[in-house]
Amino acid sequence: MTFIYEPAEDSYLLASIIPRYAKNKSVLDMCSGSGILAETAKSAGAKSVTAVDINQNAIKTLKQKNIKAIKSNLFSKIKKSQKFDLIICNPPYLPEDKRESKESQLATTGGKQGDELILKFLKQAKSRLKKEGTILLLVSSLTPEKRIKKLLENNNMNHKIVAQQKLFFEELVVWEISSCSS
Repeated sequence: MTFIYEPAEDSYLLASIIPRYAKNKSVLDMCSGSGILAETAKSAGAKSVTAVDINQNAIKTLKQKNIKAIKSNLFSKIKKSQKFDLIICNPPYLPEDKRESKESQLATTGGKQGDELILKFLKQAKSRLKKEGTILLLVSSLTPEKRIKKLLENNNMNHKIVAQQKLFFEELVVWEISSCSS
């Protein structure tokens, strides 16, 4: 596995709002790739930043940037007791395209329909979020949202759009996700 997802429009959109959320917070950057989001959180004054990626080369790059990095398939290597104020995720979110190389798919494809990895992430993320914590999730207009919204509803979580950018072939949207107030 050598391909590391390089920052693109989605990364820059998500990075642009991180400073509003990260100051004095414990931050987890899931699916970190090149580390642009972890670096942004760190420079915005986060109390702590942990980056996670499944790609060993991404982990090596993150550590060279002096970012605490863990090689993990989502939360599998994160201690169950560890909770975060802010979880940032720019996941692979595109539907499977058989023409794309397997290596490239690891960084771009979120499953057959495009929402499967996001669903898995959200199921695991809620238990790793502090009570007043927030998730910042990047989704695309190419990602089916129906099952994601249903999962949030079923887990007593709500979302609102906090940033968006229209591109010629898709619209990128950042969701702020938090537990519903009781």
